[in-house]
Formats: sequence, C-alpha cells, structure tokens
Amino acid sequence: MKVVYNDMKDIMTIVFNDGKIAESDEEKPGIILDYDASGNVVSLEILDAKRQIINPNKIEYELAAKAG
Repeated sequence: MKVVYNDMKDIMTIVFNDGKIAESDEEKPGIILDYDASGNVVSLEILDAKRQIINPNKIEYELAAKAG
C-alpha cells in the first residue's frame, strides 16, 4: 500500500495494489474509487484533501492486534 499527497493539486491517493485501473467512480463528492477489470478496488482518491483531512502531510500507520 502506498499513500501519495500532491500538495499542488490538493489530492491524496491511497494505492492498494499496482493493478491497472479500468474504471473510476466518484462514490461521494470528492471521493473517487478506482477499480481494475475484475471490479477490485485499486486506489482511493480524495479531492480537496486539506478540507477533508486534518493534516494531509502527516500519516500515522497502526497495526491492530492479531485475534487469537
């Protein structure tokens, strides 16, 4: 997984895998999901990121504890 923030365009992209994008759909205003040919989500784009994310320049990553 990769997270890219473009400060000039104010777009945050979260890439889940390197699949080729076959289709994009704006699920909600400013939220775009990109799909591969099989319908799997490839990436998520957040437009006007500064308006929707507290600090798009800072990323925290947390692993949840394994069950069991």
